[in-house]
Amino acid sequence: MRNKNLKKLSEKVIEAYENDKPVILMMGAHVIKTGMSPYIVDLMDKGVIKHVAMNGAGSIHDFELSLIGETSEDVQTNLEDGTFGMSHETGQMMNDALKTSKVGYGKRIGELISKFRMKYKNYSILNKGYEKNIPVTIHVAIGTDIIHQHPYCDGAAIGRTSYEDFKIFTDSVSKLEGGVIINLGSAVILPEVFLKALTIARNLGYKVEKFTTANLDMIDHYRPRCNVVQRPTSQGGQGYFIKGKHERTVPTLYHLIKKGIK
Repeated sequence: MRNKNLKKLSEKVIEAYENDKPVILMMGAHVIKTGMSPYIVDLMDKGVIKHVAMNGAGSIHDFELSLIGETSEDVQTNLEDGTFGMSHETGQMMNDALKTSKVGYGKRIGELISKFRMKYKNYSILNKGYEKNIPVTIHVAIGTDIIHQHPYCDGAAIGRTSYEDFKIFTDSVSKLEGGVIINLGSAVILPEVFLKALTIARNLGYKVEKFTTANLDMIDHYRPRCNVVQRPTSQGGQGYFIKGKHERTVPTLYHLIKKGIK
């Protein structure tokens, strides 16, 4: 895939990596469903990506991929008969883990995947984060995820662990000067979370002005364009909008980065 902004973005990522500046990836669940996890896991393993932030659905797809090697269902058919998202294993195991968690949502589910030695854990972003001590934070909107339908769901536990992750994410954003933050396929939740985290960091006196942002998606949505690409970079940073399917943009960006890192 040829896109001059992808090349420019890869150069910014390589520069941040070489200068030991953070590269933060925010992502929606569809990135996992389209099979892009191995690219992200490898960049985490190589020390390029220093933080991954996902929505709640991302954690579910990552967990199911680790457990059974796939993550999908026929939404239309299952919605009609009331079985959509009613997988018992996913709902029980994830909710039980969060109820007893003394850490953030992402770290707890990563620990679950790792300690259960799930068959396909090597494809898991959460597992890689746990094993490499790389923050993987989960930012949840109550009612948006299938595990919220499950009788084991504890809204207080989900809120508590996701809020812990928001604080961890804000700490990473406070160190973003000279770094890169990429939004990959999250149209609403993560652009909003990022804007609030950036506001807190600046309010507390952290200098977060000159950094690179990028939004990669197949559609130009309002919130990513404003809250990721435009508004945060008004003090001297650079923002990129890159349009295309994840199946094309992610592998291309990955190979451009791999060519440039030592």
